[in-house]
Amino acid sequence: MSDTSPPFAPPSAEFYAPIPVRVTQAPRRRYWLHVLLLLATCFTTLVVGARMQFNFIHNQPVFSLDDSSSLFPVSWTFSHPSRLLLGAPFAGTLMLILLAHEMGHYLYCRHYGVWATLPFFIPAPTLIGTFGAFIRIRSPIRSRTALFDIGIAGPIAGFVVAFCVLVVSLGLSRPAPVWPALFDLELNYPLIFRLTHHLVAMFSPAHSAARMPLNRVLLHPTAVAAWVGMFATSLNLLPGGQLDGGHIVFSIAPRAHRFVSRLTILVLLPLAYYRWAGWIVWAVLLQLSSLRHPQVADWPKISGVRAWLALSALVMLVLTLTPAPFAHASLREVLMQLWDSMVPMLRHLLHR
Repeated sequence: MSDTSPPFAPPSAEFYAPIPVRVTQAPRRRYWLHVLLLLATCFTTLVVGARMQFNFIHNQPVFSLDDSSSLFPVSWTFSHPSRLLLGAPFAGTLMLILLAHEMGHYLYCRHYGVWATLPFFIPAPTLIGTFGAFIRIRSPIRSRTALFDIGIAGPIAGFVVAFCVLVVSLGLSRPAPVWPALFDLELNYPLIFRLTHHLVAMFSPAHSAARMPLNRVLLHPTAVAAWVGMFATSLNLLPGGQLDGGHIVFSIAPRAHRFVSRLTILVLLPLAYYRWAGWIVWAVLLQLSSLRHPQVADWPKISGVRAWLALSALVMLVLTLTPAPFAHASLREVLMQLWDSMVPMLRHLLHR
């Protein structure tokens, strides 16, 4: 065996020269902002959760959109302020799932000495009352193993909590008395929902909801929170850009990251046209975030237990991904509906 290393030579004086070290002060934590956003998100999720619980009690789908106030029913809630308490099951469950995901990232940042903020929750007047949560990492990640562990810890923590909630909440659900109306938002379900529903049917065959197909089950609001948690897990595990899935891909094969990101975007575009229009937004976000990725040291490489964890991330993506999260919401259907609504207007203008 040949040795290509150079012969030993005594170090020069430069070898002993002190290396300049730049000491930077860690940014100040803005605890007040974290608390303010947390309280605001608790409020917005309580508002939508109150309407979900009200609908569930009255045997209506939780996403009943019979009027515009149903999108974010703040006026409906404050007409009887005690209704806000109805939203506690949904709000508490969803906040717990989001917190578990972000704390998975945060705790591993602390483990590796990476400076990261506490979670920022994002309140929003949407159907679920939030746009999720995130943490900001403000110091370099020194190794591929650290990047891998930080990236995968969040999805695993969020998935575990969401799965536990799903098992319990399916038991709280019941058969829907009627088919969803045209104005109701219909959810489609990922594979993890179908498998868990099958397990509930196996171990509790007498349960009324277990004997019904999922599209005939009236979901308890906590089951909707589990659905949101699973959906958020699948979005974060998309293999591209600076999503958690993109970090996992980069830590395993840095040179393949850009190619995998581009491939993911190409897959999302037809999914947007044929299944759910929202995928086009994620394609754009991936395109923007895949332009660059923070560099990390090449060594040590990902192997051993982490290789199996990478496989588990792929399994989680398959279990939680829903190509069409909402029924009748593909870009093709949206464009057709838009065209159908414009045709009478165009005819009217042409015959004036």
